[in-house]
Amino acid sequence: MHKAAVPMTGDEVLAEFRDAGALLEGHFILSSGLHSPVFLQKMLVFQDPARTQRLCAALAAKISAAFGRIDVVVSPAVGGIVPGYETARHLGAKAIFVEREDGAFRLRRGFEIAEAARVVMVEDIVTTGLSSRECIACIRAQPGTLLGAACLIDRSGGRAAVGVPLIALAAIDIPAYEADRLPPDLAAIPASKPGSRHLRAVAGR
Repeated sequence: MHKAAVPMTGDEVLAEFRDAGALLEGHFILSSGLHSPVFLQKMLVFQDPARTQRLCAALAAKISAAFGRIDVVVSPAVGGIVPGYETARHLGAKAIFVEREDGAFRLRRGFEIAEAARVVMVEDIVTTGLSSRECIACIRAQPGTLLGAACLIDRSGGRAAVGVPLIALAAIDIPAYEADRLPPDLAAIPASKPGSRHLRAVAGR
């Protein structure tokens, strides 16, 4: 790893998002199709290299403490590419990503995982864990040893199951609702869909 990272509390992680203007309040339709009064616009965080460095250095330290040496970090495109790369940099590991081809995550662009590689999956935000599980399924079809997964924020409060041990820099319980089960105060606010997954013909996270 690079120089020792400063540990971060969950409140400090959220403060980084808030200070970047990335913690939005209103009525949002998430990539999963669920509705929520809070949206984490992580790209406003990732546009700042110094802020991204602080978060990913702290995440890399937690990954090292839990899993030891990491050889390869695998992330799902698009949202996981920046935190995956920066976390891999602090781990001294390679950074690769999976992307959708015919609706399924695949390794492309000549990316490979060696048989002896120690692998961790790194995400940006986990909500239901769907994209993480899909990414993990792709990794498991490759050589190498998948040790676990990590994310900057687990907004399920620890409830999302991804099929391997999941490390989160911050785990917070942000409410999310089915479209037909909205509380009245949320239903009264027009909904917006700020995420990117609706740009692809694949259902939510």
